[in-house]
Amino acid sequence: MKKSVAVLFGGTGLTGSCLLDLLIKDSRFDSLIVVSRKSLTIKHKKISNRIIDFSNAKEIEDCIVRDSIVFSCIGTTQSQVKGDKEKYKEIDFDITLNIAHACKKLNAKKFLFISSAGADSLSSNFYLKLKGEIEETVINVNNNTLFIFKPSLLIGQRKERRFFEGIGQILMPLFSYILSPSVKAVKASTVASAMMNFSKSNLIGVNTIENKEILNYSLHA
Repeated sequence: MKKSVAVLFGGTGLTGSCLLDLLIKDSRFDSLIVVSRKSLTIKHKKISNRIIDFSNAKEIEDCIVRDSIVFSCIGTTQSQVKGDKEKYKEIDFDITLNIAHACKKLNAKKFLFISSAGADSLSSNFYLKLKGEIEETVINVNNNTLFIFKPSLLIGQRKERRFFEGIGQILMPLFSYILSPSVKAVKASTVASAMMNFSKSNLIGVNTIENKEILNYSLHA
């Protein structure tokens, strides 16, 4: 079986760390390029850790190789950027778009990234509007194969505390039986499992994976 090269952006966050663990264990990948701002604490013979400036499009491009499968779990929060919406957009929008362009230029086999349930470029909500704009712009790059994952509230232990998200993580599972699958909270490990499974599929073109479909992978996470 031909081995694949995986490139992971955002491998230290909640979902990214779950995905990194799956990539290490998966025999289909014999080489794993993990792109980060700081050195990884985890070491493995598969891993090549690239430390870059994420605001530099050329450095992003240099991390991607032809026919690789590229995953992005890049994201930030209002608290991390101290409420600076322009800074927020630089991280969520600009980095994701630069990765998409690099995938197109270097002829990556697949690009998989995380958006959000409810993402809509016409939304009055800043977060959902931005996520919708990211989706539309990345689709227009016309990559070989694109997967957009749209999870609802993520459940898992983050390194940083998010007050309102923490409350949501407690309350939403309690009411999950009455919630629609489109808005049910989902484990970060389930999102990672869905990303791994779809990366192995024969689907081509643009593929949008909604929350209700992501939840189907909870038994595999």
